[in-house]
Amino acid sequence: MKYYMTDKRDQKFEKVIQGRTRFITCVVENLFQPHNASAVLRSCDCFGIQDVHIIENDNEWKTNKEISMGATKWLNIHQYNSKEQNTVDCLRQLKAKGYKIVATTPHKNDCEIADLPLDAPVALVFGTELSGVSKEVMDEADLFVRIPMYGFTESFNISVAAALSLYELTQRVRLEGIDWKLTREEMATIKVKWAKQSIRNSEGIIKHFNG
Repeated sequence: MKYYMTDKRDQKFEKVIQGRTRFITCVVENLFQPHNASAVLRSCDCFGIQDVHIIENDNEWKTNKEISMGATKWLNIHQYNSKEQNTVDCLRQLKAKGYKIVATTPHKNDCEIADLPLDAPVALVFGTELSGVSKEVMDEADLFVRIPMYGFTESFNISVAAALSLYELTQRVRLEGIDWKLTREEMATIKVKWAKQSIRNSEGIIKHFNG
């Protein structure tokens, strides 16, 4: 596949993949405003978060391409929409993979984002624009985290909260000696995915080499 890409593009893939992580993953529940959904994806890409888990209970996930700036191409997006209530399925699958479920909410006082323990992989859950995370998230969560605020407004916009939280946590994992990087196998698989999406008629090229 490399021979159908420029060296510059191949080098860019290598640089970006070295900064990707699955130690932190982002979960969004029931967003209904496309500009918020798109901004969250863009922040995940910018901060090196490879996986985004999207829970669609009442609202269908929609993005605004002008805001997401193509971020969907570079992320692994997992959608949960096969049932009327998909939140518990999503969170329990993440728990089974070793993630601590961390609900972002100003209504619980467990800890501030800067003090969140990073002794295990973290699934950071953001709720819908109006009411925040659901009761199901609150019941399944291992920890609750808040972003400190000093004004009259009760909470940040969801996309702002995601950006602030992901910046804080990705900075910390890089500075605290945590094993946050992807495995070699994960890197290789993701780079192939990126290459396929970057090359015109990539499926035809793959068929050609597979005989």
